[in-house]
Amino acid sequence: MKLLAMTLLLMTASITAYASEMTKAESSTINAASSYQKPSDAELKKRLTPLQYSVTQHEDTERAFDNEYWDEKRDGIYVDIVSGEPLFSSRHKYKSGTGWPSFYSTLEDDNIVSRDDYHLVFKRTEVRSRHADSHLGHLFKDGPEPTSLRYCINSASLRFIPKEKLVEEGYGEYLKNFETGVEEK
Repeated sequence: MKLLAMTLLLMTASITAYASEMTKAESSTINAASSYQKPSDAELKKRLTPLQYSVTQHEDTERAFDNEYWDEKRDGIYVDIVSGEPLFSSRHKYKSGTGWPSFYSTLEDDNIVSRDDYHLVFKRTEVRSRHADSHLGHLFKDGPEPTSLRYCINSASLRFIPKEKLVEEGYGEYLKNFETGVEEK
């Protein structure tokens, strides 16, 4: 019994020491990540358009060249329409010619999950948001340098937040991404 008590005491002390060493940035990242949650299905049906619901919840695909962000050129970030988790930056967006928003990199790798998709005859890599498990689109290895990746994403799964509204919308930490030189889009 004494051994168990000592073990618990040591574990508690270790956890307390680790927690006190966490930086403010780590702490805020953990708090922000825990705030990205998937609402109930009933809430999603009320809040999303039929297309947004179909794309994010049932792996549907919107039409090419007939969607909100395929030709968006403003500076800003793209977040999951369901949870608000930050996914992509306009700094990584490029004109792929596919008719869907395409990015060569993610804004937050931890907010993206990929898995094999066999819905068509050939294998593809599906891209989903981590916290809301929203279907976003697909990942291909035919993109530009420096990654050679193309995240081909449905506009219906995204909400665009212009650079000018990042602070107001609670994404001020990403403003620094737009303070350096201009990257090609």
